[in-house]
Parts: sequence; structure tokens; C-alpha cells
Amino acid sequence: MSVDDERDRLINRIGELQRDLGRFLAQRRPPSPLFDSNLTMRQLSVVMLLSYQDSASGQDLAHYLGVGLGTVTGIVDRLVGHGLVTRREDPNDRRVRRVELTPAGRTLVERITDAGLADFRHLIGLLDTQTLRDLLSVMDRIEAATVALCRQDAS
Repeated sequence: MSVDDERDRLINRIGELQRDLGRFLAQRRPPSPLFDSNLTMRQLSVVMLLSYQDSASGQDLAHYLGVGLGTVTGIVDRLVGHGLVTRREDPNDRRVRRVELTPAGRTLVERITDAGLADFRHLIGLLDTQTLRDLLSVMDRIEAATVALCRQDAS
């Protein structure tokens, strides 16, 4: 078996394990706030994107979602209706409307991420100390790869 074949096999197996872990955590009770939100995937994508940024323009959101501005307008209208986002005028360009999370939107994101983190902490809490050390080492390497990928994407 070549090195590339082994790498592909390992990457595929890690992907399978990640998928299975996601399925397991999705079936936990009580259900994650993610499933209680009644949001579409695109609406949830906008909410999550806005949780990482202070605000975004409609054009930014359209680019991120890979859809037209009209579609974004409908998504944002529904999120405004849910009380999760608000629109405001861009202070640098009055023609641009910025979309940002409301306190209710931030609370939803916190509930989703806190629930996921609690499940993950419970799961890894079952591991022995040496395995936790090994996992931390791997996670540090994944973080470094993520930083490198972000730099690559920015250039």
C-alpha cells in the first residue's frame, strides 16, 4: 500500500468516525437547541456566520450562501420575523444595509454551542488522561492546520 493510499484510507476512516459521532450526538436527549430552532439550514447558516462576525451585508451573505440577493432578502426577512437578526444602515455607505444578530440570536447560538460542547465534554470525560493528552496534541495540530488554511484562503 502506498503512502497516499494509506493517507486516503485514514482520512476516510476519520471522516466516518466524525460522521458517526455527529449522528450519536444528534440523537441524544434532550435534543439540541439546534433541532428546536425551527430554522432552515440557510437561516441557520446566516445565524452562525453572524455569530463569527459583527455584521454582514446582504452581498456578503449572498456570496457566503452562494445564492442571489433576492434569496438572501427572504432569508433575512424571516430571521427578522423570528427576532434573531436586525438590519441597520452601514455607517460608511448608506446604500448598504448591515445584518446583525439580536440578543435573542446570540442566545440561540450560545445555547447551540453550549449544548454541543457539554455533550463533547461528557464524551471525552470518559477517556483516560493519556488519551486526553494525545487528543490535545492532535487538536493543537488541527488548529495549526486551520490557521494555515485560513491564511492560504486569504491570499
